[in-house]
Formats: sequence, structure tokens, C-alpha cells
Amino acid sequence: MADLDDIYNQRIFELAAAIPHAGHLEHPDATASAHSKLCGSTIEVELKLDGDRISDFAQKVKACLLGQASAAIVGREVVGTPADEFRDVAATMRRMLKEGGPRPEGRWADLGLLQPVKDYPHRHASTLLVFDAIERALDQALASPKASAAAGV
Repeated sequence: MADLDDIYNQRIFELAAAIPHAGHLEHPDATASAHSKLCGSTIEVELKLDGDRISDFAQKVKACLLGQASAAIVGREVVGTPADEFRDVAATMRRMLKEGGPRPEGRWADLGLLQPVKDYPHRHASTLLVFDAIERALDQALASPKASAAAGV
């Protein structure tokens, strides 16, 4: 089992202190939130799409340190990401935490810093909040008539 020092390390503190894309967007294509009943953490996201690619992003994070760190990493990488790639990263994170699966790779590799959380199931929800919120926003945006028209449907 991971030691708490493995989870709450200096890099996690640094990430949580510098959450990118904090605030709001003008005229987002979708807005969604996710909430952890266990710890009270909440993350609200807004996004804009260009086709199926996230072209702009904002977040409001009221979360524990792990939720903040996860939101910081995602916030740094999410703009320019196709919806399918984001869903793949989210699935990889869930497998990493819940099933001991591999860490995300490439530009998402810093999410592997959260791997020790797998030993603390009561912390999974807060760590995954940003993924839940963005996937809800993607579902909303991609279901809109504007998204259908942009995709040529």
C-alpha cells in the first residue's frame, strides 16, 4: 500500500497551486460539473469545441488537493484534445485507480503521479472529478445541433 507521503508529495502540492484555465468562458458550447459526496469536492467546467476537438476550456475547482492536482494536469493538456482521446485518457485513469492498470502516457504522463491513490478507494472520486465533468460537457456539446452541423450531420 502506498504511503500517504507518496500521494501528498511536493509535486502534487505544486500542481494544485497552479491550476490553469481557472475562470469562465464567454459563450461556452457546454457547461457541466461533478461533485464528490464523500469529501464535498466540486469541479465545474466549460468548454468550446471545434468539430470534436476541445478548442477552449475553463474550470472552477473547489476540491481537495488530489482533485486540484488532477484538474491542473488536465487543464494544462486538454485544449486541442479530440473528444475520443480525452475519453481514452479518462478510461485509462479509471483503470489505473480502480484496477491497477497502466499509467497514462505521452503528454498525459503526469497523471501517473496520481497512481498511488489506487490504494485509497475513498479518494478515487475526487481524483476523477475533472474527467467526469469534462465527459458530461462533451456529451452535452456533441449532442447539440451546433455540433451536429459542424460535423456535417
